[in-house]
Amino acid sequence: MTSVDQHTEAPISNDLLQDRSHEIVTAVNAVLTAHVSDHSAAMSDLSAEVTPLATAVTDSLDRGKRLRAQFCMWGSYGVTGGELAAGVAEMAAAIELFHFAALVHDDLMDNSDTRRGLPTMHRHFTAEHARQQRLGDGDEHGSAAAILVGDMCLSWSDDLSAMATDTLDPRSRRAVRAIWSQMRDEAYAGQYLDMLSQTESATSRRRADLILRLKSAKYTISHPLRLGGAIAGADDTLLHLYDQIGLTAGEAFQLRDDLLGVFGDPQITGKPAIDDVREGKRTLLMAVAESRADNAQKDILRRSLGNPELTDADLEAVRSVLTDTRADQAIEARIGELTSDAMEIVHALPVDAVTRQALTTLIKKCVWRQA
Repeated sequence: MTSVDQHTEAPISNDLLQDRSHEIVTAVNAVLTAHVSDHSAAMSDLSAEVTPLATAVTDSLDRGKRLRAQFCMWGSYGVTGGELAAGVAEMAAAIELFHFAALVHDDLMDNSDTRRGLPTMHRHFTAEHARQQRLGDGDEHGSAAAILVGDMCLSWSDDLSAMATDTLDPRSRRAVRAIWSQMRDEAYAGQYLDMLSQTESATSRRRADLILRLKSAKYTISHPLRLGGAIAGADDTLLHLYDQIGLTAGEAFQLRDDLLGVFGDPQITGKPAIDDVREGKRTLLMAVAESRADNAQKDILRRSLGNPELTDADLEAVRSVLTDTRADQAIEARIGELTSDAMEIVHALPVDAVTRQALTTLIKKCVWRQA
């Protein structure tokens, strides 16, 4: 592992970081395109009627920001000093494909209409059902197709993660696979807890914190960093520090997501701002608001969260509660604290200066974003 004297590091140019970021995204996209194309060709050989499944994946997959892939790649560069470790591009692509599968299923569970500026997968296939004037229930057909697409991508992501460890010795391979398995289990657990919270009349702050940690902090930053590091041979000390970055910056990432889910501009986020409230997302933002609200404000939250008939006027009333109770300001303050903690850990990392600056830039992009 590279060790540096942080007080003598020269400034890193933005051009260098942008070039390296572009190289990462290009490499990951190339792996994704080749992998999905291979599976698509195999399926199309069976029947041309299956082609729309893979086409829908390709059209939506191209729009991802590749944040998780970048954390994975930089987690590896932190060990190698910038050299590309064998298998890390495949692992980064596997994470992106797993994330895409999770989004497809998540959108179906949340009954969402759009994602990344496009119809969600179930809405896409429902519309196809109508256009082709097929028999049966269009919504059920769309839901079934989305489940299948998500399952396909989950299995394809496992193929990629296995390929990523082909050149590792058995002990290292088991260590990487253990992190991959932990990431999946925690994401599934977090999703179920998120679903469970939507069935209750009050927001549990303890559960909101746990969901935040499982569905975002670990899954978005910690595990990608650790997977990239483990493939490159990181020691336990660096893997632990990567985990701590994930727990701080990853939590800040999700808190920003929660704010954008209510206050975000749909033209920028690609997702309706009404969805989170209509679906009854019991986030930390809502937990803080409930703890500070008076009876009238609590009644507004009670009537609105999880209301499938929620109107734009209802959403504005919820927004007013969040701002009047200063719950939004409390979350912004927490984001600032967590980001500061994450930056301290990054500053102390025993990695090269380029990796340190890249992680700093990535974290800022995660927490100070509009989409």
